Amino acid sequence: MISKRLWKLVRLSRQLWVRASLIALLAIFAAIAGVLLEPIIPAAIAERIGEDAVMPLLNVLASSMLAVTTFSLSAMVNAHRAASSQVTPRSHRLLREDTTTQTVLATFLGAFIFALVSIILFRAGLHDGAAPVVFFAFTVLVVALVVLAILRWIDHLSRLGSMDETISQVEASARRTLARQRAAPSLGARPLPAGRAAIPDGAEPVRAQRGGYVQFVDMAGLSALADEAGAEIFLTAAPGTFVVSGMPIAHFTPESSLSQDAIRAAFEIDEVRSFDQDARFALVVLSEIASRALSPGLNDPGTAIDVIGRLERLLAECDQEDQEVRYPRLWAPLVGADDLIEDAFDAIARDGAGMVEVMRRLIHALNTLREGEDKAMSKAAEHMVKRALAHAERSLALEEDRASLAALADR
Repeated sequence: MISKRLWKLVRLSRQLWVRASLIALLAIFAAIAGVLLEPIIPAAIAERIGEDAVMPLLNVLASSMLAVTTFSLSAMVNAHRAASSQVTPRSHRLLREDTTTQTVLATFLGAFIFALVSIILFRAGLHDGAAPVVFFAFTVLVVALVVLAILRWIDHLSRLGSMDETISQVEASARRTLARQRAAPSLGARPLPAGRAAIPDGAEPVRAQRGGYVQFVDMAGLSALADEAGAEIFLTAAPGTFVVSGMPIAHFTPESSLSQDAIRAAFEIDEVRSFDQDARFALVVLSEIASRALSPGLNDPGTAIDVIGRLERLLAECDQEDQEVRYPRLWAPLVGADDLIEDAFDAIARDGAGMVEVMRRLIHALNTLREGEDKAMSKAAEHMVKRALAHAERSLALEEDRASLAALADR
């Protein structure tokens, strides 16, 4: 488990302005390198590559990159709007962190800032002698980065915001989160049975100071606090839990052995859910995509069938391993197979109950999970099959369709 500080650093690296700033800093690096390398640059090269060789390239970058950046931002915004309206609004959070889009836009914006800063330095008369040679080398590097970014952007733009690309990105995020959840079903802590009965009497509660969704819990930091104080901490709000101000998010024992502020600092609470530690959220988003496709406005059962196949594949890979308890002084809720199956298929079973082709694919997927080696997953899938058949019984008009689904479930 990564620390909260590292998690925030990773989230910061996903911001567009961070990557653009790194490329823009090349102008500062070029200025410093020009001063340091000037004594070793041959005079013949310095005479051949002067300010006249560098300024045209910088002017081209400064004049063209701003327009390219503006166009690319417009294309990105339109693609995100299309995904939010046709797929699900929750997909926007994932698309906004798309590394290819961010890298391309950061390259364009960074190249513009690099050229602008370099022109200012030249016009201010801060560079003479052999310094333009260094700037020329850095400018050629930036031009190469821009060319590569354009080639990547042409390929990526043809898929950005499309239904297939968005669903694939949500599936990839779900696979990463579920893999972490499979390795640590209760975040590396001891599994805490459902309900408050498992918390010892007299344990001191730690209450949230703001409302929202728990996005991240610094398990390593909490473990260090517990080890130092010889205490035990019981988490009642796992990632994905919605809390309100004053609600207990954890308990610890013995009383007064730990600082409540230190425990609260290990929790990141925000207005929306995050894909990082919340294994159920990505399944919910995939399920939302299928339900939206089944709405009368879209009437796209093919997309729902595609999503069911992806969910089947994800959950078939989700057999829980024997958990290694990394933090023996921590207790955390266990994400069970019932929760995963419900998040993945319950809404689809309700909204697709009147479409026999969707229900047939759903029961086929559940049959696969019923036959798996994970007994908890098999039992949860068995229960979901009964719910799906109950929905179909109320929604399908033909007895023949109802009988075929029942036969498929029995098979």
